Amino acid sequence: MKLIIHSHHLEVTPSLKIHLEEKLHLIKKHFDQIIQINASLVVDKAQEKELRQSAELSLHVMGKDLFAIAHHEDLYQAIDQAVTKLDKQIIKVKEKVKNHHRPIAAKHISANNSGLNL
Repeated sequence: MKLIIHSHHLEVTPSLKIHLEEKLHLIKKHFDQIIQINASLVVDKAQEKELRQSAELSLHVMGKDLFAIAHHEDLYQAIDQAVTKLDKQIIKVKEKVKNHHRPIAAKHISANNSGLNL
């Protein structure tokens, strides 16, 4: 997994980077086929103080691109919210991949067998 961090009006501190990596490790537990994650951390001069800091996460998985954005007055909370949104999306992708290869239902097998007995 490759992690790329972009920042705008902000210096990425080691503690901020560690926090982001720890939170993204939770996503990797659910789905380990992640190719690349782009994180964009932004501090805006917004009128509303509580929506001033934002975290944008873009995740590239085989065949899919997922995106989540969160705004908060604390950048750590914004990262947490964005990771939570991304986690829900990755669980949906994993369920679709998992359900795609499900075994044939029993009623379809019995219908096929009745046609073979003729």
